[in-house]
Amino acid sequence: MSGGGFPAAVAALQRASGDGDLCEPFLSVFPVRHAAISTLGDPFGSETVTASGAPAARWDEIQIDLGEGPAWEAMRSRAPVLEPRLQTAGSARWPIALMAMRETHVGSVFAFPMHVGALSIGAVDMYDRNAVAFPAAAVQYARVMTDLVARFVLRRALVRAESADPAQEQEAGRYSRRAVHQASGMLAAQAGVNVDDALLLLRAFACNTSSRLSPRPASAATSSA
Repeated sequence: MSGGGFPAAVAALQRASGDGDLCEPFLSVFPVRHAAISTLGDPFGSETVTASGAPAARWDEIQIDLGEGPAWEAMRSRAPVLEPRLQTAGSARWPIALMAMRETHVGSVFAFPMHVGALSIGAVDMYDRNAVAFPAAAVQYARVMTDLVARFVLRRALVRAESADPAQEQEAGRYSRRAVHQASGMLAAQAGVNVDDALLLLRAFACNTSSRLSPRPASAATSSA
């Protein structure tokens, strides 16, 4: 593990935009040669967001197709899943995925959950064909970097969802945003997240329910009372 590369990797993820490479920062810090990032289940669907190459994409695809594996376990448990010796591991938690990953020569896998507040997004998976140790310090570094990726993936998903309905965005722009910020402040206090993350969660809820992320006009609120 390259501890000295951690600040640079964090900076790279903080600067990431558009379709920037989200996997390379992980490969530059941790003792692995492959990485993939995927969304899993609702509300964004199950798909590989990005992968360092064909092997990582294939190993992620196995888990997505089977609906089981270290990525799913990490997301559901909200805890890292570390398998440094996959070829000799005996996991009853995802036996079919384990068999498939062994057959495709995965030697080790390390899955970290992506979530923002209560919203589960997916996982960052790191792989190697060899058995690889993943020290405690690496786990902490990976948590920090995965949190950054989770927010990036959520923002990108929301931008795409919102831009799919330009008329809705124009309508939402008519009204004051003060109620939205008040709501994000209350959600931040209740969910134990900062205000920026609370606003992301509100946007995710709005997209998932096809509702506007803006208050109703005063006249509408009065007429419905």
